[in-house]
Parts: sequence; C-alpha cells; structure tokens
Amino acid sequence: MSSTATSAKIVVAGGFGVGKTTLVGSVSEITPLTTEAIMTAASVDVDDVSGIGGKTTTTVAMDFGRITIDEELILYLFGTPGQTRFWFMWDELVRGAIGAVVLVDPRRLADCFSAVDFFEQHGVPYVVGMNCFDGMQSNTIREIREALSIRPDVPIMACDARRRESTKNLLIALVEYVLRMRGTAALASRLAVPQT
Repeated sequence: MSSTATSAKIVVAGGFGVGKTTLVGSVSEITPLTTEAIMTAASVDVDDVSGIGGKTTTTVAMDFGRITIDEELILYLFGTPGQTRFWFMWDELVRGAIGAVVLVDPRRLADCFSAVDFFEQHGVPYVVGMNCFDGMQSNTIREIREALSIRPDVPIMACDARRRESTKNLLIALVEYVLRMRGTAALASRLAVPQT
C-alpha cells in the first residue's frame, strides 16, 4: 500500500434487518467490529420483525469495517443501527463521511424512507443498493426509484450484501458518484490523508 493512500469514511444505512451488518462483513478485509445484541422479548412491541424471518440479533451501536479499493484509496465503513430508537446516533456516524450506501430490502421498501430522507436533508451523497435476497429481484430499479422518489442522478444498483464482489462494486459506484457530484478538488478537502 502506498504511503500516500487516501482514506474515506462511508456510512451504510437502511431499515431494520436489511443486511447492513452482512454487507460490512462481506467486504471488510479486517475482522469487522459489530455491536450485535440478542433480541429479547422486550423488543417484541418495538421492532417489526415481519418479513425478516429468523432474525435473532440486532445492531445496537454500529458496525465497522475497512476495504482497500486500490493502492490510493482505503474506505472505512460505518454501519448504522436500523431501529428507530437508535437513530440518534446517525448524526455522529455521518460526521466526516463522504457518502453513504442506503441498503434496501425490496420486500419492505417503506423501511428505508427515513434513511433516504436523512441523507437528502443532510446533503450527503448516497447510492441505493437493492439487496436481492437469494438472487431474487422483486422490483425493477425504475420501480424502486419511483417508489422512493429518488432523483434520476442517484445510482441504484441491485446487489447481494453477502457477496464481496457485489458489495465492492456498490462501494466503487458510490465513490465514482461522489467524484462526479463534488469534483475531485471538493472531495480531496473532505478526505483524511494519513500523515507520514
């Protein structure tokens, strides 16, 4: 790795049980830090687990991972908790991020409205990853764009959060989108360059 490598912070967000922890874990070149806790009976009236089937743990703070894209770029990934009671942490997690991935479960589109709204309101560039569980794509990209009122310039990609290459392609699409949107000079001012 080059001593002049640039690092960038990326936030991975989305609804409860959409696959954020899985996405960070699938692509991280280090053992990811997770704050998974076992779901208890206390969450029965709080967390909607319909359509998630078999989910027994949940992120209570954040997930963290790292991926080296090439000799010049390292991405640090911060996965947000999906439950509304933990959203107060999002403001801190997004601080210093160059962009975000909004992961969407096409079977539960309503769960990601808040994430899209959050990044729109905070002016954070984002891409949408349509997590195709078991290779099934129940909606087209056009249907997702229309249902979520996503601007035409925001990339939407089908992905599989369990597959490293799929996740890596999604992250590269985000970096390319940020570069196009902000230009390399503006991006450089937001990136943290390691001191030698």
